[in-house]
Amino acid sequence: MANGKQTFLHGHTNNVSCVVVSKSGMLVASGQVTFMGFKADIILWDFKKEELLARLSLHKGRIEGLAFSPNDLYLVSLGGQDDGSVVVWSIPKREAVCGSPASARSAGNATVLAFSRCRDEMFVTAGNGTIRVWELDLKNRKIRPTECQTGQLKRVITCVKMADDDSYFYVGTSSGDVLKLNTKNKLMSDYGPQKEKFSMGVTALLLLKTGDLIVGTGGGIVALCKGSNYKVMKKIQIQGTVTSLTHRGQGHQFFAGTNESQIYRINYTEFKEELIAACHNEAIHDIVFPLGTSDLFATCSKNDIRVWHTPENRELLRIVIPNMTCRAIEFMSDGRSIISAWNDGKIRAFLPETGRLMYVIDHAHSLGVTAIAATSNCRRIISGGGEGQVRVWEIGERTRKLEEVLKEHISAVSCIKIKKNDRECVTASLDGTCIIWDIVRFTRNQMILANTLFQCVCYHPEEYQIITSGTDRRIGYWEVFDGSAIRELEGSASGSINGMDITSDGTYFVTGGDDHLVKMWDYNEGEVTHVGVGHSGNITRLKISPGNKYIVSVSADGAILRWRYPHFH
Repeated sequence: MANGKQTFLHGHTNNVSCVVVSKSGMLVASGQVTFMGFKADIILWDFKKEELLARLSLHKGRIEGLAFSPNDLYLVSLGGQDDGSVVVWSIPKREAVCGSPASARSAGNATVLAFSRCRDEMFVTAGNGTIRVWELDLKNRKIRPTECQTGQLKRVITCVKMADDDSYFYVGTSSGDVLKLNTKNKLMSDYGPQKEKFSMGVTALLLLKTGDLIVGTGGGIVALCKGSNYKVMKKIQIQGTVTSLTHRGQGHQFFAGTNESQIYRINYTEFKEELIAACHNEAIHDIVFPLGTSDLFATCSKNDIRVWHTPENRELLRIVIPNMTCRAIEFMSDGRSIISAWNDGKIRAFLPETGRLMYVIDHAHSLGVTAIAATSNCRRIISGGGEGQVRVWEIGERTRKLEEVLKEHISAVSCIKIKKNDRECVTASLDGTCIIWDIVRFTRNQMILANTLFQCVCYHPEEYQIITSGTDRRIGYWEVFDGSAIRELEGSASGSINGMDITSDGTYFVTGGDDHLVKMWDYNEGEVTHVGVGHSGNITRLKISPGNKYIVSVSADGAILRWRYPHFH
């Protein structure tokens, strides 16, 4: 949307495997994955009204591909490898017209699908050693395939693109070449490039009015090729495997999407790319705001830490440590560094403006660093590890010294919170304990026990109580003074609660977890006041922004959702 607004369509019960928009732009169809032997639904949506029109159930396991006929008369669907069938649906009647096995017994699975651009009765399927042109015979409710001949070439087809006049179509292959097939006689007319094939296969194709081709590859190359001999005229490198290519308007620009969750805008004349959207493509483990500002926040995942500009939902900075996973992050309260906990056992500190590495604490923990916090005077870092140790580090101008090791937890430390006066902290662990530590004398003040894996803990701002949660789905309120239980709430109907945060005045707190819901609670009443529906993966952490402007939640499917704070003062 031009105004940057987003709407969520709810209806699928599992991951969405394909989405298509009709030529008219009126309809959207989406298909999902499900469990072996169960029906995988296709949902037909009204694009303008943003509502569900029909649920089409026939295929089992997975919907591999979908395509609309040019005049919105039919939708054709391709089942995954456990299903192996192709089905034509009547859009006006919202029912199946006919179906057939997608490929011959002698051939492999069909995985890609394209409809004719002019006729509502013809489409193409292709896959492992199979390219078929299908004709729909509506009178007899049958679809009839013709196998295309490619001579001696044995190929696995990864994408297909139909010409505007239907006279021919192109297919891209895992071997890195492109085949051109004639729709009338079902024969291959030519293929290329014959010498230098595209590395890691052709994964997406786009046809230009000039007859030239845009080719996207598994290696992240986007290339402009001559239609006659497949010679590469221009090429650029983008991040990740190219998963899709699509025109904009009259074709002065096109977009490319990759499997690393990047969308690029590319214009034909200069053939230069501009990154227009990016997000994490792995589970996000933490989200933090700097002290006193809601305009920025940082998230961490596998390979990277990213800093975002909240009002524009824009990525400002990416700090990359390849093949490592960042488990937790914190902004130092002076704003001069981002400290981070990594699965290779290191604590790394970066400059928030440039992302430059400031220092590394090697061998901070033996089974990876799993939690991290910093004192408000910025002189100490407290870290937790996979082995259960809690370590206190003295941070000088140029020195990092291990001050103390607190060995009580017997399993990974999941969360650390420090009292405002920097004299006490609480650590939550997967061993079913939360420990309140005196970090001046380095002794244990209290231990809280529950039959759960604790995932998160928060001090109430007045610091005489803490709240906890974890895999038992209960929210516990505890007395800091003697560790006694005050009350217990049923936090979720299903699945662990993984994240919680409390407002600066202590009136409300938010929780999120495996039920994909963000819940806002009244602290004193112990009741839910608001529920946020939008995540499609397990929520891992969430934070209320300084000044209570937003709530930002992050999830295991790599999503970051920003919510309007519901209680206005």
